[in-house]
Amino acid sequence: MQILVVEDEKRLAEGLAHILKEQKYMVDIAYDGRDGLDLAISGIYDIIILDIMLPKMNGYEVAAFLRKEKVATPILMLTAKDQISDKVKGLDAGADDYMTKPFSPEELLARVRALTRRQGEVVIDEVEFHDIKLNLSTCDLSCNGKSVHLNFKEFEIMKILMQNPLIVTTKEELIVKVWGYDSNAVDNNVEVYISFLRKKLDFISSKIEIASLRKIGYRLEVKTNA
Repeated sequence: MQILVVEDEKRLAEGLAHILKEQKYMVDIAYDGRDGLDLAISGIYDIIILDIMLPKMNGYEVAAFLRKEKVATPILMLTAKDQISDKVKGLDAGADDYMTKPFSPEELLARVRALTRRQGEVVIDEVEFHDIKLNLSTCDLSCNGKSVHLNFKEFEIMKILMQNPLIVTTKEELIVKVWGYDSNAVDNNVEVYISFLRKKLDFISSKIEIASLRKIGYRLEVKTNA
């Protein structure tokens, strides 16, 4: 899961990122509203943690703009303000939840989990394509009763490919979604993990292969000799 933290207090932003990364979430940070909007509007994030008092563009404005542009990513607003009118304004701007500073790590994580469950109103435990299934809880990839465990990056890449099986996913998209905007990952990193996944698909005897489209990206296909 990928989370965007938009918070101008650098120590707090880094503290939030540390708490979330300990739970295996991927985190990007923006330190002002304008940069936060530029990242958030991409639609790649599962949750946005958004402070209200931000330079360049405040949290209310960021949330309202995202909703106007039909970006439905759940937003958890953070603020030092605890007036009911401020909370109402945040929710009216498009926030899904609201948390007043200071707060405990436990409360933050509980609210993140709640927003995750609420998204789409249905919790999906499994993704399927042709003869393969990906368990989103255990990170196991299976085919006709045979399964193999995927590590974190293998799982994230496979989930992206299985959720968009007929669409070509570029290496650039995979780097941003799996490694994050600020990573030093390059095309070779993607190629290595695609190689790992191909071996695991062979191991479970799947008829699915990860096809490479030269200079474009990857998509799932049924083997022609299957």
